[in-house]
Amino acid sequence: MPRIPIDKIKIGVNRRPLNGEKVKDLKESIQANGLLNPITIDQNYNLIAGLHRLTACQMLDLQEIECNIVNYEYTEQARLAEIDENLIRNELEPLERHELWLEREQILQRMGLRAKAGDNQYTLQGSATIAPPAKTTREMAKKAGYSERTLQQGLQIAKAIHPEVKQIIKETPLAKSTTTQLEIARTATQERLLAEEAEKAAQLAKAKGEQQEAERQATLAKEARTKQKELQLLAFKSAMAQKQAKSAVKKVSLQAEQPVKKATVNVKEPRVKVGDELMLGRHLVYCSDTSSQEFRELLPSNAALAIATLSPTWNHDYLIDEARIVAVMRSQGNVYEFCSRTRMPFQYEFVIDNLYVGIFSRQAISKPQTPINIEGVEGIVNYLINLYTSYQDKFVIAPFMGNGEILIACERLGRICFIGDENPELVSRGIIRWEQWTGKQAGKSDK
Repeated sequence: MPRIPIDKIKIGVNRRPLNGEKVKDLKESIQANGLLNPITIDQNYNLIAGLHRLTACQMLDLQEIECNIVNYEYTEQARLAEIDENLIRNELEPLERHELWLEREQILQRMGLRAKAGDNQYTLQGSATIAPPAKTTREMAKKAGYSERTLQQGLQIAKAIHPEVKQIIKETPLAKSTTTQLEIARTATQERLLAEEAEKAAQLAKAKGEQQEAERQATLAKEARTKQKELQLLAFKSAMAQKQAKSAVKKVSLQAEQPVKKATVNVKEPRVKVGDELMLGRHLVYCSDTSSQEFRELLPSNAALAIATLSPTWNHDYLIDEARIVAVMRSQGNVYEFCSRTRMPFQYEFVIDNLYVGIFSRQAISKPQTPINIEGVEGIVNYLINLYTSYQDKFVIAPFMGNGEILIACERLGRICFIGDENPELVSRGIIRWEQWTGKQAGKSDK
């Protein structure tokens, strides 16, 4: 088996990321036993298989490495062999596997080697070297234990999700969820098809020398791709918000439910009085009328989100001037009446666990997919905060205390809450719940 200088071996740009633990294990194994399985390269020293083994040898400062040299005349043949090598391995994330399936299909089509009934090897294409059997991707998937349906769904995911959205997914728990990825892939189908059609038209016009038409179609394609990305990012964020909301509810149920019950029993007298302002860590709590000018002067002017519940004495249309998005939770019976009399610009609504959530904003906002498997006010609040805020955009306004759901969610998610209520007992219970959740004490605000 030939030994090749390591610094001569070329690593392609399309390789999947290294697994640090695997490299570490291989390094220890090679140091103790030597390289048991040679890496594979082509005649031009392009790496076909064995990146983890090569990296481990580099870390051991080895100068040469045993190589199995395969004579591939064409670059795409080499990439095809590399893909097949990777598909054999089991540590691939679903999205990585889907992308390799799609790339394999595209290479076979470009090379004119997509296997048909009766084919059993690659066309020679003028080379004396015969490459491995040109199995269809379907056959490759079946051999690895995947059904045809799984293959088709995987190809759809790899093809239909915007590249930048796929990259974001890879860094989250959703990288393991084919079901969620399929939902994202099926979002913005119309925009994706428009983009593909415009891209083909641009290429055709360019080939005909029609430069102006080519530019026009390219612009249409770019606009459609931008919209596709926007809608799929929203679908991704909605899916992540649902996942985090379910996790939050479970955590709250396990850690905070009992303290809340104790607080309800032990609070004989309110700890605050009307007009009090308190600081709970970074959160501000106000006990008085939250429709008053006094409360409004305490608020940030650039809040990401306000969450409110519809009350019989609703005087909170001002929230639209203080927060970019206002979410109002209300029962079915007064949905249309509320929307008809409020001055806040209505965007859309969805139903979660039999509660209607109206979304208001001065900006046009795309509606996310209707959330599923979210239960209770605790889950809805966590979903809304995860969907419409971030660590950089973290101010949340809550003009009603309720059972402290918004306050606790903001504390858990690292957001900053400006919350109030005119009922001293509700404010006291919310404060006690926060204290028992965090182990900290509330302090008086410096006016």
